[in-house]
Amino acid sequence: MSAVNSFGARDTLRVGATDYEVFRLDAVKGYEKLPFSLKVLLENLLRTEDGANITADHIRALGAWVPTSDPDTEIQFTPARVIMQDFTGVPCIVDLATMREAVADLGGDPNKINPLAPAELVIDHSVIADLFGSENALERNVEIEYERNGERYQFLRWGQTAFDDFKVVPPGTGIVHQVNIEYLARVTFTREVGGVLRAYPDTCVGTDSHTTMVNGLGVLGWGVGGIEAEAAMLGQPVSMLIPKVVGFKLNGSIPAGVTATDVVLTITQMLRRHGVVGKFVEFYGEGVAQVPLANRATIGNMSPEFGSTAAMFPIDDVTLGYLRLTGRSEEQVALVEAYSKLQGLWHDPAQEPVFSEYLELDLGTVVPSIAGPKRPQDRVELSNAKSQFEIDLQNYATHDLSMVDAAVEASFPASDPIGFTAEDEQSAHQVSHQHVSHAPVSVSSPVPITTADGASYTLDHGAVAVAAITSCTNTSNPSVMLAAGLLARNAVKKGLKSKPWVKTTLAPGSKVVTDYYAKAGLTDDLEALGFYTVGYGCTVCIGNTGPLINEVSAAINDNDLAVTAVLSGNRNFEGRISPDVKMNYLASPPLVIAYALAGSMNFDFDTDALGQDTEGNDVFLKDIWPDSAEVQSTIDSSIDTAMFTKEYGEVFEGDERWRSLPTPDSEVFEWDPKSTYVRKPPYFDGMTLETSPVADIVGARVLAKLGDSVTTDHISPAGNIKADSPAGAYLMEHGVDRSDFNSYGSRRGNHEIMIRGTFANIRLRNQLLDGVEGGYTRDFTKPDAPQSFIYDASQNYQAAGTPLVIFGGKEYGSGSSRDWAAKGTSLLGVKAVITESFERIHRSNLIGMGVVPLQFPAGESWVTLGLDGTESVSITGIEELNEGRTPKTVHVVATPTEHSAPGKAVVEFDAVVRIDTPGEADYYRNGGILQYVLRSLVV
Repeated sequence: MSAVNSFGARDTLRVGATDYEVFRLDAVKGYEKLPFSLKVLLENLLRTEDGANITADHIRALGAWVPTSDPDTEIQFTPARVIMQDFTGVPCIVDLATMREAVADLGGDPNKINPLAPAELVIDHSVIADLFGSENALERNVEIEYERNGERYQFLRWGQTAFDDFKVVPPGTGIVHQVNIEYLARVTFTREVGGVLRAYPDTCVGTDSHTTMVNGLGVLGWGVGGIEAEAAMLGQPVSMLIPKVVGFKLNGSIPAGVTATDVVLTITQMLRRHGVVGKFVEFYGEGVAQVPLANRATIGNMSPEFGSTAAMFPIDDVTLGYLRLTGRSEEQVALVEAYSKLQGLWHDPAQEPVFSEYLELDLGTVVPSIAGPKRPQDRVELSNAKSQFEIDLQNYATHDLSMVDAAVEASFPASDPIGFTAEDEQSAHQVSHQHVSHAPVSVSSPVPITTADGASYTLDHGAVAVAAITSCTNTSNPSVMLAAGLLARNAVKKGLKSKPWVKTTLAPGSKVVTDYYAKAGLTDDLEALGFYTVGYGCTVCIGNTGPLINEVSAAINDNDLAVTAVLSGNRNFEGRISPDVKMNYLASPPLVIAYALAGSMNFDFDTDALGQDTEGNDVFLKDIWPDSAEVQSTIDSSIDTAMFTKEYGEVFEGDERWRSLPTPDSEVFEWDPKSTYVRKPPYFDGMTLETSPVADIVGARVLAKLGDSVTTDHISPAGNIKADSPAGAYLMEHGVDRSDFNSYGSRRGNHEIMIRGTFANIRLRNQLLDGVEGGYTRDFTKPDAPQSFIYDASQNYQAAGTPLVIFGGKEYGSGSSRDWAAKGTSLLGVKAVITESFERIHRSNLIGMGVVPLQFPAGESWVTLGLDGTESVSITGIEELNEGRTPKTVHVVATPTEHSAPGKAVVEFDAVVRIDTPGEADYYRNGGILQYVLRSLVV
């Protein structure tokens, strides 16, 4: 029980025949004006007040929240539970297993390393769409998944037995966030504390950035790095500043022909332009009650894409209806209603909270849209998709484009290789529009292809090589999934077929989707267009696309074609979906099917026919697009509670494959020295109980000089391992056949692979080199500074005792909450990352691994300061942290070296220190968050 109850908030709530201990929000002055999300945080502080880490002053500060003030009050948030997926979850469990040994080495009790907050892991990131378009695709892909990942799965089964309060949802069940909203989320959590049953808001942190999907259910949660999740499992609160909250008012209703995906792409663009990094977004107003729960979840899911920490919807009758539909007990539903109304957490549109900033959207103004070719916020109205593609293609197919002149080339600055700013892109597009107006769009001769069965066709730039219904964002939403099925039915009736060069995949987020497709009679129609189920997992959205059609892949690579992927996902960063595909587009599930029928992004759905019907008449998209009333009636007739109770009845048990995995029975894991999947990491080697003082950085060299929008995919790719890469060489040295390399994501339990894969994305452009893509740098340990793999150069620097730094641009570390992007950076010997701005999770993760995040002075960059990366970099002022202070800035001196141009001047500037809270300062002083936790458990 809470040791302190300064506000007399403890009370009892009776629901039915059960009494629950609760901490009443109305005990705190000012609570009633707080946004929903901050009320949840307020209850968290009341319940965990201990007089030390959480005091009455913290609680008063939150009650007296000033919406417009910049965040300056640190609080400690204790999530009710932790949720993980297997790519990020495996290294978490590896680290916990390693911590057990480290505790013992330091004289502590290894059994203290146990989740203190319930933790659940869903295996959803490992299945790859190797087979597709056939009846046995699902079965074979699952078989291959187990063959590839048996070691990892065996390790996770050991973790489920070795650690208390840790559960695993086996492969082939669904996608973590869909499983979360359909089954794991409680909305109101209960737990026995000190012999008393306590009720409080369900909250969570997750090792995947799209944990925010559960915000649509009124559950406050967000993505954190694996290292933060481990700390949360071990009872450490999440340190945060009381955030600003952006109120987003929804009005009106979605027009006919517009999907939830179109809405979320519109909201993503609006919020990214507004600027919500580090803020909460909260939806309010009369229109909220008109938004179905599935649409709320779709919007919440995309929070990382618009940059906010969370994107909350309040609790109301829509929430209760969804809980009943998905099989939650009547007792749980009654508790959620009673608790929410008692605490003022029930949505009342007549009582408008106060927000820091305001936005508004009339849902009636939303139009069909896609987003691409490389960022979720790059929304394009469907009616403009063809013309915008013609413009964007010029940046991807430049090998033989006579139409690209100096004006266009000048509009795409080489200093911004990964992503452009909104201003750069607008300027470039305007220039391109002017040029295209008097130049043809024909950019190459189509490539003729003959298939093994004798069929022939041609392939050109813009061809849709992948059409994938995938990702928790949309597979959780029956309105768009059934719209896709109905569109497929209409297309089949008209005699339309997917183009033969398109790899078509369907990856439902849970087996419930398969059930309602079957009940609606739509399965055969989807399969007739090639959309057979390939697995219950993320698949294409995270790069588990598998190989393209052989002859298509060969034509792409032999002719340097800029082909496209269209997916119903949430991420479309360069190099993520397939190494063969340069341009990626996000679209609703029905539009995914439409593009499979069209076969090209160079297609105007308003004027171009998808094909001819059986009578030879042209068929347009409008002829097969399902009516919204038909979609709703299909939802009403094909989805029922029994589907959810059946599919989730034994969700942790798994199939025979899972149950037959041999599981070691020991408190401490028995590491296999021959394993290439699971190895003991070096984080605690040589660690002592006493901390070592932090030191200034002297004589560092630049390992990479990067542009804007460098994502965690660029820093730590999850996709294929190339044979000619350091990671590929390591696997071959350890006897692994190339066919068994698997992906970086699947091998995150092996630090040797992951270090070698850091900054190894095939689309990364390190501007220490000219015109080179991939994981390369200049090795300044050599006299002529030759091109080298980043990993190899790092090893030479570390052997010479030379620290390293990274230069970056805006939005550094955006994308997935990938802890290996920080772990790998640290293990490469990088001591500081200096950028124009950071995304929230990656900045925090860098600190958690002992790397200091710094920002160039406002308005400055490595370009404006004249830094070319050849300098020797020294950073002073960091040592102030040893005195218990966190400096606002540190002094950076970049001195020319023998590799610099003659006459180059010394560059000096004050960099902003992005250690934002005292808790983060403690982590950095300890060398990282895991070391901090370990010391606290031993003492």
